[in-house]
Amino acid sequence: MKASNAAVKAALLAAALGLSACSIFKPDAAGPAASRDTDKPADEAVSTPSAEVPTVRLITAQTPAVRAYRKVGARHIYNAYPKRIYKGKIPPLVYAVVVTETDIDATGRVTGVHFSRTPSHAPEVSGMIAQLIRDASPLPNPGKLGAHTYVDTWLWDKSGQFQLDTLTLGQRSR
Repeated sequence: MKASNAAVKAALLAAALGLSACSIFKPDAAGPAASRDTDKPADEAVSTPSAEVPTVRLITAQTPAVRAYRKVGARHIYNAYPKRIYKGKIPPLVYAVVVTETDIDATGRVTGVHFSRTPSHAPEVSGMIAQLIRDASPLPNPGKLGAHTYVDTWLWDKSGQFQLDTLTLGQRSR
């Protein structure tokens, strides 16, 4: 009887600790990371968040609907820049690989461009990509999906042409 009592107490303690630990992972809206603006160099002043953009950014879970919209968004960018698209398979060593996180509102208007991966050897590429995305705004209406973060990987050739990972034709072996 004593062993089962101890097991119940241990289970309750573990559950309580688990629930209390959940608050550790909640982003602190007042913290400095909450208003990061990563499409600017680190030495520039960070702008204050606008009323339209939430102070805490959450990446949208990659559900089937989000993955489907990713193709729609990529196709829109390809249509906006047909001469900038790298034709055929991309070279084995691309100049830069950049992962973008584009915040869009419920109408497809771009409200922010952030990066989760930028090339240290080619810092100019991130700024160019951010400008291309902003100039292509609005992206297609996301419909029931609503406002979310559109994520894609840009494969940038040294010629200035690119492919998006969502629509890439693959990579040459040589």
